[in-house]
Amino acid sequence: MSQNQPSTSKTLQSSLNSLISNYANTTPPRIKLVDSFLLFLLLSGVLQFAYRILITSFPYNAFLGGFGSTVGQFVLLAGLRAQVSPGRDVEFKEVSQERAFADFCAASIVLHLFAYNFLG
Repeated sequence: MSQNQPSTSKTLQSSLNSLISNYANTTPPRIKLVDSFLLFLLLSGVLQFAYRILITSFPYNAFLGGFGSTVGQFVLLAGLRAQVSPGRDVEFKEVSQERAFADFCAASIVLHLFAYNFLG
């Protein structure tokens, strides 16, 4: 069994290296920017939730507004990424990239007005 673990570890490491190099070489810079913002939103949501659990949730409405805004923005951005990624022309042929971005902007404005309502 111990002979299998180094082989599995090398295979996993090789797969991870292949994934990273493939992502770096084939993903357009716009999509990388969207992915970095998605990562930021994920970390922001985790930090907000950890703060709420570990420290306090005293202004609970502020937590709801901030966390709801973060999760909502993540969902909207993931939808935008799905619509503008290369190779998705078959699924979203009736939606241009400009239209997808305009929809994203309009939905983000509505989302942030909703979040502002909860801040109290």
